[in-house]
This record gives sequence, C-alpha cells and structure tokens, in this order.
Amino acid sequence: MQDIRFILLGFFTGLSLILAVGAQNIFVIEQGLKKQYIFLVCFICSISDLLLIFLGIFLFEYFKSFFNDIVELVFNILLLVFLIYFIISKIKAEYRNLKINFKNNPVSLKNITIKTLGFTYLNPHVYSDTVFFLGNFSKNFLISQKYYFGIGATIASFLFFFCLGYLSKILSKYLHNPSTWKLINFLIIIFMSILAFYVFLDILY
Repeated sequence: MQDIRFILLGFFTGLSLILAVGAQNIFVIEQGLKKQYIFLVCFICSISDLLLIFLGIFLFEYFKSFFNDIVELVFNILLLVFLIYFIISKIKAEYRNLKINFKNNPVSLKNITIKTLGFTYLNPHVYSDTVFFLGNFSKNFLISQKYYFGIGATIASFLFFFCLGYLSKILSKYLHNPSTWKLINFLIIIFMSILAFYVFLDILY
C-alpha cells in the first residue's frame, strides 16, 4: 500500500511539473500533428526525464551523508522558494498566444533527433524541475520510497509525452482554449500548495 502511495505522489508531482505549454511540449505537439517521428520524439523526451529524475534522486541520496541541520534547512528553504515561485508563475500564466507550426517540411532522422535533444537538454527548467525539485523533495524518503517516487514521476512523463504526441490533433483544439488552462493551472496550484505546506511544516519542525 505504501508503494502505491509513493508511486501516486511521484506521478502527480511529476505531472504537475511537466504539464505546461513550453517549447518542448509545443515541439512534441507539432511533430504529432505533422506525423513525423512521433514515437522517437516521445521516447527521447520520456527517457530523458527518466534519466534526469533518477539523477536528481541519486544525487541527493549520495550527498545526504554530507547534510547537517543547517544544510538541510537551506535546501528546504530553497525548495519552498521554488514551490512559491512555481505557484505564482502558474497564477500569472497566460496561454492565449500559443503558436503551433503546421508546416510539414521534410526532416531527417538525424535532424529530428538533434532538435528533440536540444529542446530537452537545453531547457533550464528540465533541470530545476527534475534534478533539483524531485531530488530535493524526496531527499528524506527511505531508499525504497525514493525508487517508487521516481517510478511514479517517470510513468507521468511517459504517459504525458506519448499522449501529447499521439493525441496532438485532439489536444491541440483544447490547448488554444484559455479556460482549459485555467482549470489545469487551478488543479496544479492546489496540489503544489499542499506540497508547499508540507515543506513549510518540515522547516518548522
């Protein structure tokens, strides 16, 4: 039962971080609409998230032995600041100017691979969201709990990217609707506020 709890926590935390209109997600939607290398693009994005998620978890597990009360307090404060910034950015978010490139120009396997890797690894948010946030948030979990948490976040990434790629034609209609994003942002704000409260209590006690 505890396994499922941490898988679900990882799933919803990972989904909350990834569910936004960014350059990478728009690129995946575009490839889905163009029907160009959909599986490859979704797989690269998903497997990259898997690697970065567990990199963050293992990094914080490795450096945990160097932590003392002051270092842990600093990391918890940074985590709380990140969450507050994330929540505020969601409150301010506007998606009315979503632009999708519908031009179906021929592209090579090499070119699409490089572009996908670029949209993934040259995006600074991918490191703050996966390596720092997920690693930092799970730093005090037991090692088995970390694995389940990471598995949950990874499942969210695979599900999200493959749905985005293969259901892009359906999803693109809703992505242009500000009401859709208001609802999504509202749910993310509620979930992240709960996590922020949890971190705040951890700082106090």
